[in-house]
Amino acid sequence: MSNSWSREEVEATVADYFDMLTMQLTGQQYSKTDHRRRLQRLLSRRSEGAIERKHQNISAILIELDCPWIPGYKPLGNYQALLFDVVENRLKASSIFDEAALAAVQMPAAVPKINDFANLVVEPPRVSHSAREPTLPSSAWPSRSVARRDYLEREARNSSLGLAGERFVVQYERWRLHSLGEPKLAKKIEHVSVTRGDGLGFDVLSFDVNGRETLIEVKTTSFGRETPFFITRNEVALSQSEADSFHIYRLFDFRREPRLFSLRGPVEKHCNLDPVTYQARFS
Repeated sequence: MSNSWSREEVEATVADYFDMLTMQLTGQQYSKTDHRRRLQRLLSRRSEGAIERKHQNISAILIELDCPWIPGYKPLGNYQALLFDVVENRLKASSIFDEAALAAVQMPAAVPKINDFANLVVEPPRVSHSAREPTLPSSAWPSRSVARRDYLEREARNSSLGLAGERFVVQYERWRLHSLGEPKLAKKIEHVSVTRGDGLGFDVLSFDVNGRETLIEVKTTSFGRETPFFITRNEVALSQSEADSFHIYRLFDFRREPRLFSLRGPVEKHCNLDPVTYQARFS
């Protein structure tokens, strides 16, 4: 008996994922475990592990299509062409998901209240230069012609979210320097995108413990750690010319449980840059 997933199995799995994702986008609670076990009863030949991996494949496809995804299902590449086709059709047909996604990425944001930043910083994702390469001949793959809604680009243009992320980073940098015994340096931190304008190529001027300037460009998302971000030519150039002082602070899960990782120096060292849009991906 072939172990390949049938269209019926794939469609059921995609429908289950989109149900969870829509609930997440609209602020409703759900249990991934309960969903997975209910789905397994429909897919009697599939283990919970196999279903979870398929959900991870869906996350990878949604990231490729610049869509929100479920952070609890870490993106996993090397997915079947049929799965992409079913996800693509679901995106075209689901007005409920479209409305929920648009509302989520355009929603105004407030600065989260955190008293202790000790556990804020995490390791960045590992960049993969091969994860997006198909395992099938290119002629066997779908056209990738889905009518994109550019959800991630719309989120990147959400000025309320961007400003809240920058203010959050100012708070974090003040806390960091105070915790290092440098209150005078903490007072010198400047939110330059507000005080001098947003054309400098960075948002926050901070300092290391020795008083050297740190140029911080803040990128904020409500979604998971591997979510691509957009970066301007000016920011890319600054990351190269000021490699020792330039940092991208990537805030993710911002509305739910903010976390941050830092990328120092030239952006291309850490990400795969799309040379047309300057979208920085980790896969």
